[in-house]
Amino acid sequence: MESLFERPVAFAHRGARAQAPDNTIEAFSLALKLGATGLESDVWLTSDGVAVLDHDGIVRSGARRRPISAVARADLPAHIPSLADLYAECGTAYQLSLDVKDPAAGPVALAVARDAGADDRLWVCHSSLELLAGWRPLSREVHLVDSTRLRQIKEGPERRAAQHAALGIDAVNLHHTDWSGGLVTLWHRFDRYVFGWDAQHPRILDNLLGYGIDGVYSDHVGRMMDALHRWSA
Repeated sequence: MESLFERPVAFAHRGARAQAPDNTIEAFSLALKLGATGLESDVWLTSDGVAVLDHDGIVRSGARRRPISAVARADLPAHIPSLADLYAECGTAYQLSLDVKDPAAGPVALAVARDAGADDRLWVCHSSLELLAGWRPLSREVHLVDSTRLRQIKEGPERRAAQHAALGIDAVNLHHTDWSGGLVTLWHRFDRYVFGWDAQHPRILDNLLGYGIDGVYSDHVGRMMDALHRWSA
């Protein structure tokens, strides 16, 4: 089976987090040096409206825990980069997948990517189809991704794929255990991209690529690149 891309995207999950602190410029830069063609992170909005990259959206200071939404950009720990920092340090020559944990961060992330000339390489992920469709007027170029699980698609995969096509949602992102060759073919029939996450081991990566998946997410960039070399061969 074939991917819709000439070559599936290798998304480094939170950067090269198996080898560097996750969601840091160090991890993102290392992932690209190791060959990743995509980066992945989670995006949140600070109290002063800056889109920043972090996993759980919580700032810890001793026993105190505060949500990023309650903290100004200047008061965040130095290791938390803004989306603008990522583009400034790593350029834009890669696909970027952002899990929008704070819905308010979606439009801001789109604006930052557009200003960087990179909204055509941005994949914004969320589980709400309504929210995703509401972001389409903000950019014709951005890619919208339904990030879900198969068990949560109560109407069934075919109806969901048809909804994606009707709403202009470009891709679906499922856990690797949800995918089969038949499901990949189904979404491809509607010209939708398909991504698989938590692909940490060679066997899993090989299976997904064999199904014709369009992108994989892994903490292990070296394993991803080795699997893509096997796929190419």
